[in-house]
Amino acid sequence: MKVIVDRGALLDGINLVSGAVASRTPKPQLTCVKITATKQGGAGELTLAATDAEVALKLSLSKVDVQTPGEVLIPADKLRQIVSAEENEPTLTLESEGEAVHIRGVDAHFKVFGYPATDFPPIPDFASAVSGSGSSKAKAVMTHPAGSLSELVSRTLFATARENSRYAINGVLIKRDGKRLEFVATDGRRLALARANLAAAEKDAKAVSCIVPSKALVMLQKLIQEHEENVQIAITDNQILFSFGTPASPGRAVLVSNLVEGAFPPYEDVIPRDNDKKVTFDRDVVTSAVRRAALLTNEESRGVRMAFKGKARSLELSSRAPEMGEANVKVDLAGYDGEDLEIGFNPTFLVEALKVLTEPQVILELKATNKPGLIKSGNDFLYVVMPVNLQ
Repeated sequence: MKVIVDRGALLDGINLVSGAVASRTPKPQLTCVKITATKQGGAGELTLAATDAEVALKLSLSKVDVQTPGEVLIPADKLRQIVSAEENEPTLTLESEGEAVHIRGVDAHFKVFGYPATDFPPIPDFASAVSGSGSSKAKAVMTHPAGSLSELVSRTLFATARENSRYAINGVLIKRDGKRLEFVATDGRRLALARANLAAAEKDAKAVSCIVPSKALVMLQKLIQEHEENVQIAITDNQILFSFGTPASPGRAVLVSNLVEGAFPPYEDVIPRDNDKKVTFDRDVVTSAVRRAALLTNEESRGVRMAFKGKARSLELSSRAPEMGEANVKVDLAGYDGEDLEIGFNPTFLVEALKVLTEPQVILELKATNKPGLIKSGNDFLYVVMPVNLQ
């Protein structure tokens, strides 16, 4: 293999695929990036691939002069360090010699030892998953704009559990039913639900759902460049595949992830239906107030008290921490329908939800001091948050 490649494009690609490289593994091949150089009709293409056996990513680079096709498998960390250090070079030459790779700039030459490219585990092919010619046939295939997909991820990913023994809530539930697409996440103390309509879908398509690991969705967001670009999604029995291209052509990137095993909690049961107090407020105003009130909280007193006054249409936020002090912040509300109420919430849970919203006006529905609150934004976002006890 011998290629001349744009250094900046190569570094961007390496940084992206490095997200799929295993950090700790007895298999050194999983700490590597597989580089494949191909040439068709005079046009050269360089493919970078990495996997940790749970998530896999394959990227295609077109800014490349392929002089000799071939493939190599080399450690990702050294490759990234070398390409990053050669910052004054517009292009780099990569040439294989057995299992080693020579990386050359104008005034530098690096030789990096790698492994046989055949040792790298195969990454599922998107077209094969759709057609069923691969290991398993997709039970659902859909197309959705990248921008909307990114928003669905942003509005739910923050609410996933971290290092919870219930693995099913360590990811995001993706549910497709006809033209409706839902993303749901929970950590047991809050729940975020975001919806969108699929641009092109069968109205009565069979319902399908799966749980996608958080790591895969973080990587998916990093791959999104153009909001209008369509992303093909295929769901098999144990994997989900995202392709930035068309079913016939994998395009510039294919992300594959194993699915999280287990049953997602019956989330619809925890969405309050009988909240009788309705608060309407400005997102930025209340976000600022919650952040300021949270300045005088600590591990023991993690909650912020929120006192809603119907007649004054106002909200008073307060907090106190022993040996630290007290905070008190007052804001006006756009609207309040219901009796006065005092309730406590974890300020982090409120701020994380409010900062992913795009609409300036937000609705909060409440029932009682010990009942969950329900935040709504437009018709496509719900957020359930449990209250905290305040002494």
